[in-house]
Amino acid sequence: MDDVQLFYYFIESERNPRDDPLLLWLTGGPGCSSFSGLVYEVGPFSFDYAKSSENLPTFKLNPYSWTKVANMIFLDAPVGTGFSYSRTAEGYNMNDTLSASQIYTFLRKWLINHPKFKKNPLYISGDSYSGIIIPMVVQEISNGNDAEKEPKMNIQGYTIGNPVTDHFSDFNSRIAYTHRVGILSDELYEAIKASCDGKYVDVDPSNADCTNNLKVYTQCIAKLDPEHILEPNCAYLSPKPNASKWDQISLKGINSINLLLQSPPQKPEPWCRRYNYLFSYLWANDKTVQKALYVREGTIKDWVRCNESLSYTSNVFSSVDYHRNLTKKAYRALIYSGDHDMLIPYVGTQQWIASLNLNISDDWQPWFVDGQVAGFRVEYSHDKYLMTFATIKGGGHTAPGYRPKESFAMAYRWFFHYFL
Repeated sequence: MDDVQLFYYFIESERNPRDDPLLLWLTGGPGCSSFSGLVYEVGPFSFDYAKSSENLPTFKLNPYSWTKVANMIFLDAPVGTGFSYSRTAEGYNMNDTLSASQIYTFLRKWLINHPKFKKNPLYISGDSYSGIIIPMVVQEISNGNDAEKEPKMNIQGYTIGNPVTDHFSDFNSRIAYTHRVGILSDELYEAIKASCDGKYVDVDPSNADCTNNLKVYTQCIAKLDPEHILEPNCAYLSPKPNASKWDQISLKGINSINLLLQSPPQKPEPWCRRYNYLFSYLWANDKTVQKALYVREGTIKDWVRCNESLSYTSNVFSSVDYHRNLTKKAYRALIYSGDHDMLIPYVGTQQWIASLNLNISDDWQPWFVDGQVAGFRVEYSHDKYLMTFATIKGGGHTAPGYRPKESFAMAYRWFFHYFL
């Protein structure tokens, strides 16, 4: 019997389950439940805030769900995420390579138990920290297929939004990004570049000029929301483990706030997107809900949207080499970024893509939704490998949560081989 038990939500395509793509969705973190991706990003439901009560939130249909054109498995991984659990304490000791291996094992077992989806085009998808894990999972699948492991998977490619990819490039690019969007002055930007020699991560503390310039940079960004630079910067909220009412909350970064759910909800000023996460805690910790989801009693004490207490080691600091290796295969990749994301700026994503030395098959240009510019995109190729990089105008970290209509249009067109 397997020690590690990974929990998942499966939703068939609303269009043509037999032929539509099969997507395995991985939310980032590491440790953030795929339920977050399901209700706040690309799934068929979202919370109906106007009609919810303090006892149990209610849902409404998401008109821009990716399940309109794809079968989707939302997987709680790594173990310790969401409703996933281990039967042994040792099973919770996790790292990037082990997590990718377990996800591959899960997918093999899932396809054996659901053989009617074996022939569907398979894509590994997700966002944020899953940018490290997804190329590794695709590599595991590719190796398994080459070794003729059963079941053979019809892997066609992968999609990753606002991807953590290279810890140095991702974080280093924040300087260039904040300058581009007018947060840093030209003078400060040039001073940082010169004093730090282009390296802004793990700076030598003896380099006083660089250290002092970076302190000024930190002051410039301190009051901004790194996930979306145009939205209010707010504390994270989550109910206390034993809370049953909205006024029983714990806060990070502020002392108190009056957050009571009435009908209609009274929201504090300024409104903050993060307050919506409270609904997921109330819903997922309801015992009736857990019973309906077949959550095994006693396996999870308190459900949290993002588990920050994982015993997790990040042992892969860059997944670029995995991307590079995958260019040898006839895969398709969609990499997309919300252009207002300061956490993982598109600037760094462009840099690691450039390091792959792919051919530009269709150069930088706008793409449209309802006749309006929805972002910009560029197409790359290498033999039979194809990659699309797209920005989503107005999107944050991660893009579908901020621009669901545009993100759905992008995914729909890409899955069915339309140009954006």
